[in-house]
Amino acid sequence: MKIAITGATGNVGTSLLAALSGDDAVEEIVGIARRRPGISFDRTRWVCADITRDDLTEAFAGADAVVHLAWLIQPSRDRTVTRAVNVEGSRRVFEAAAAAGVSSLVYASSVGAYSPGPKDRAVDESWPTGGIPTSFYSRDKADVETILDTFERAHQNIRVVRLRPGLIFKGDAASGIRRLFAGPLLPTPLLRRRLIPVVPRIDRLRFQGVHSLDVGEAYRLALMGTVRGAFNVAADPVLDPDELGRLLGARPVAVPAKALRAAVEVSWKMRLQPTPPGWLDLALGVPLMDTTRARTELGWTPKHTSGEALLELIDAMRRGDGLPTAPLAPGNAGPGRVRELLTGVGGRSRG
Repeated sequence: MKIAITGATGNVGTSLLAALSGDDAVEEIVGIARRRPGISFDRTRWVCADITRDDLTEAFAGADAVVHLAWLIQPSRDRTVTRAVNVEGSRRVFEAAAAAGVSSLVYASSVGAYSPGPKDRAVDESWPTGGIPTSFYSRDKADVETILDTFERAHQNIRVVRLRPGLIFKGDAASGIRRLFAGPLLPTPLLRRRLIPVVPRIDRLRFQGVHSLDVGEAYRLALMGTVRGAFNVAADPVLDPDELGRLLGARPVAVPAKALRAAVEVSWKMRLQPTPPGWLDLALGVPLMDTTRARTELGWTPKHTSGEALLELIDAMRRGDGLPTAPLAPGNAGPGRVRELLTGVGGRSRG
């Protein structure tokens, strides 16, 4: 089996490559990224390509399946760039996959594609994917779901799978995640668990996490099976203020959601951190997901709890862990922080 993967050097991409490297059914992997990484995986050939402008049909030639993982979270201040990659780039990937004659297409959707929903019960994959209007990430994910709906109707001979994971954590992605969501001004000493005395107690602050390696395995199972459609992917337990307090040894303290949102918006506008307030709206808005279908039809069982994955990430962020790829490379101190400041916090992508 030959598999082509866009965004192969990112958080999930490297986990998928690790999962596929141990599968004897895989003969060749084409890892596609804008910049060639300083890392290798068994049976993997690197191809440098930009999904917004380069010929992808050639890169997909002879592939049995395409996995589309490429996505931009930054620059959060330049919607021209992010939408060109996330929405129009995805459309180009789908069209090239059809032109190359692949039999399977697996797309990286997200819990962020879902419309606002309940936090007191879990919803299945039939919940509407209209997104959270104030989150550009969510709007883009919802728009690509709509594009993929049209693609499926036009190409019924192609097996299409969509994975919708919760928040994805792993230690090897720590530097990349820090750049995307915290920026260079976060003091590293504050990332020690004992120095996090409180967590905010906010109505609807209940979200789901999953370890990146477990997500990589879910993609492998989707590629090797015959399933179609969408799959929610998340580990237990749900992360709410009480569970976060237990994990971190911190005390949940009531905080008005409006006050926290205002603080996020002001700090983003002042370029103190790269995360716009739409991310908070997304966390409070999206529903909890029922993962029954992934566990029964994919045969997927996570090896890590959501808490274990989160703690691994926090500890790795303090150490500055990463991998030698453009999205995940260590560089949260010294010259790396200077570059982030000079290009504007949240103003330019490094991925």
